[in-house]
Amino acid sequence: MTASIIDGKAFALGLRERVAQQVAAFRAAAGRAPGLAVVLVGEDPASAVYVRSKHKATVAAGMESFEHKLPATTSQEDLLALVDRLNADPAVDGILVQLPLPGHIDERAVTTRIDPDKDVDGFHPVNAGRLATGLHGFVPCTPLGCLMLLKDQLGGLAGLDAVVIGRSNIVGKPMAQLLIKESCTVTVAHSKTRDLSSVVKRADIVVAAVGRPEMIKGDWIKPGACVIDVGINRTDQGLVGDVDFAGALSVAGAITPVPGGVGPMTIAVLLRNTLVSAHRREQVPHDKDAL
Repeated sequence: MTASIIDGKAFALGLRERVAQQVAAFRAAAGRAPGLAVVLVGEDPASAVYVRSKHKATVAAGMESFEHKLPATTSQEDLLALVDRLNADPAVDGILVQLPLPGHIDERAVTTRIDPDKDVDGFHPVNAGRLATGLHGFVPCTPLGCLMLLKDQLGGLAGLDAVVIGRSNIVGKPMAQLLIKESCTVTVAHSKTRDLSSVVKRADIVVAAVGRPEMIKGDWIKPGACVIDVGINRTDQGLVGDVDFAGALSVAGAITPVPGGVGPMTIAVLLRNTLVSAHRREQVPHDKDAL
């Protein structure tokens, strides 16, 4: 048995094309394009790459891209003042402050200052609460992208056993909430879970987001399980995920590669969230099934 490779790059491209189509329709209805503001503080090389990628994708989708590049010496007060201006700007539908921030800035103070209805990253506690209680809000882009890949691969998820390995606020916790909403039976595991291999072995769905290279071994996987590998770890052998891909390939039913699996979904879902925000703010109907 050889697992099917889940092509996140192809799925993300299709989602971005659907977003672009709806952006054109939104522009015709609202008289403006959706707007995404991205704030970069400092010159972290990886963050700079991400911001450039987001800018290119935003423009390619027909949206307005508002970039704010600030020096690493920017004070927390000045950064919060910029967030306040973006909250009040009617042309801005989504606000993203690129993390990590310089050490003298309190990340929580910044993320909680963003208007929850413009929080297209889904990091605000209000949006976390909305997700937990089943209300409309924004979900962090990576777990929502993972859910899209799972539903595309498996169809309905109701009744399936799912294990999420990792408990971060950005991936693990919202991923578990999304799977609960889909009527899965969900276990949240982590690096300190006792007999982790046995916990993983019983899962129909495995979402690995623990941040440890190839921690999840192939013989931990239940035959036929669907494996979503969120990890991106740099090693001497190149980029690897949290799952031993070669070992899991002969056991799983389907698996995401690293790179080319979950990674491309994150920016695609960010565009999707920004478009949804624009429709909500302007009260313009949109095709929910396409997004």
